[in-house]
Amino acid sequence: MASRTLSFSSLASSFAPFSPRSRPAHPPLRLLGLHLSSGHLLRASTLSSAAAAAAPDADADPYEGVDTVEHLLAPKPTSPGGGGRMSRLMKLQRRADADGPAAGRGRWFPYLDAFRGAGGVEVTSQEVVEVLEPYILEPRRDRIRHAVQSRSYSVCLVVEGLSDFGNVSAAFRSADALGVQSVHVISCEANKRYRDNRHVSMGAEKWLDIELWNSAAECFHALKKRGYRIASTCLGTDSVSVYDMDWSHPTAIVVGNETMGISDVALKLSDLHCCVPMKGMVDSFNVSVAAGILMHHAVCDRVSRLGQHSDLSPEENRILLAEFYLRHRESTTTVIHEYARRKADNVVAKL
Repeated sequence: MASRTLSFSSLASSFAPFSPRSRPAHPPLRLLGLHLSSGHLLRASTLSSAAAAAAPDADADPYEGVDTVEHLLAPKPTSPGGGGRMSRLMKLQRRADADGPAAGRGRWFPYLDAFRGAGGVEVTSQEVVEVLEPYILEPRRDRIRHAVQSRSYSVCLVVEGLSDFGNVSAAFRSADALGVQSVHVISCEANKRYRDNRHVSMGAEKWLDIELWNSAAECFHALKKRGYRIASTCLGTDSVSVYDMDWSHPTAIVVGNETMGISDVALKLSDLHCCVPMKGMVDSFNVSVAAGILMHHAVCDRVSRLGQHSDLSPEENRILLAEFYLRHRESTTTVIHEYARRKADNVVAKL
């Protein structure tokens, strides 16, 4: 109970000893006792992405030059859902699949309002936002807030067995641009490695929730628990035109391998098959183009039916904003861990 009575302002003030107007481009992390490399910036880990290429500004981290997706997608997941690697990109505590719409919770949202800091100390999203805001330049903060306000989990993208990394990266970039926050990757054959192409993804993977799965059955089981219907793209007599679908219902869009398409297992486990009507001599789109068209139409349909694509509550919006702030740089996570340590010390002192 002592942590509930802790004065947040007294802690936050030590992390923002200057006003936003006079704040330097790179906050004085030395005040936190953090080790700084040359250039006064913490070096990013090997899982930092090239997001600076996507949004060049004064707050971009010059050390964010290693593409995350090659590390994420080249090996097969080591645990169900690839949770080990997924958790290195996702910062806040995540909700269990069982705690979804099937359990009566309502629409799916993956995050809990908690970041587990140093020593197991929990930090709320409100604390994360207020502590980190002085360390992010105002134009960057505005851009992050705008992106978060446009996000939704009611449409998600599933890519199954894609072997061309350029297609995966392009699909990620489209998802980010259209506000589709959740992306799922079902492993392809072990001997087909994804190739790095950061100029295609433009660092979009840094801002998406990417989950890895060993099989379509495993992925679809989790998605159905979260309340999604599974719509697999397929040219068949039972396929429904995407223009005739109601996209206000939570839907997982599934696209398949460049050559073979979606696997028979995935088709059997799907709730419905859909297609994009085509008028030309060629009866297929490039897979990344198809994914972009499907997501774009889903967003447009949701806007026409609901008035907007995004459907996050104010609390969910704040939680996702904290998640984005934590992904801004590797050093931001370090700042919150230091805050958690000081929070714990203050609790002990009050006892």
